[in-house]
Amino acid sequence: MTETFTPPTRFAVPGRIAVSAPAASVWQTATLTEIRRETPRAATYRLAVAGWPGHVPGQHLMLRLTAEDGCTAQRHYSIASAPDDSGHIELTLDHVDGGEVSGWFHTVARPGDRVEVRGPVSGFFAWPGDRPALLVGAGSGVVPLMSMVRYHRARGLSVPLRLLVSARCPEELIYAREFGAETTPVFTRRAPDGVPGGRMTAAHVAPLLAEAPPGGWEAYVCGSNAFAEHASRLLVGAGQPVDRIRIERFG
Repeated sequence: MTETFTPPTRFAVPGRIAVSAPAASVWQTATLTEIRRETPRAATYRLAVAGWPGHVPGQHLMLRLTAEDGCTAQRHYSIASAPDDSGHIELTLDHVDGGEVSGWFHTVARPGDRVEVRGPVSGFFAWPGDRPALLVGAGSGVVPLMSMVRYHRARGLSVPLRLLVSARCPEELIYAREFGAETTPVFTRRAPDGVPGGRMTAAHVAPLLAEAPPGGWEAYVCGSNAFAEHASRLLVGAGQPVDRIRIERFG
């Protein structure tokens, strides 16, 4: 069964989703309840947050760790899970070499540990399910895009959605087990037998632009600085309007 989703008024903000100021400014305790391995260097961390106010796919949060000596470390992390009423959210973290926070999660964290979160924050990259979405990501840049894909499926939305995702090899493709017909993977270093490898090119982007629904796509691009620039140029070259490309980058 499919559902045509009519977002609440506070979501229908052209260009930006309204963000609750109290929710974005108050730290809450989150309890780690589950750890799932995604790839050799990425894992998903499920957190229970009793007072979580809800989020829109594409939003992120602030996370804070506090050491026994009182020193703190804060990082922005995209939310991987779709909005629901379970009181849980999920984050998927790469193990960054020398990363203070990601290193703690990958080597120390266990279910039952507690951290602090604040959010959700930022409405620019959010997708409330009210417009056709073309999602383009690389590496861990797929995390906020997966929140959109999961939301699309959970709601049974009829609005078109496509995902073009780049990874170095199949083993490094985060969420590989969950992808379906909406997803086209690109492998830059080692592709499966019979599948061309190499960097994302116009040949990957042009067919998706050619099948754009009436009114066109809203494009969401997420990845490293270099990838975001490259993918955005490909989209513009294929005819995607510049003012309908939203970019979230890291690094």
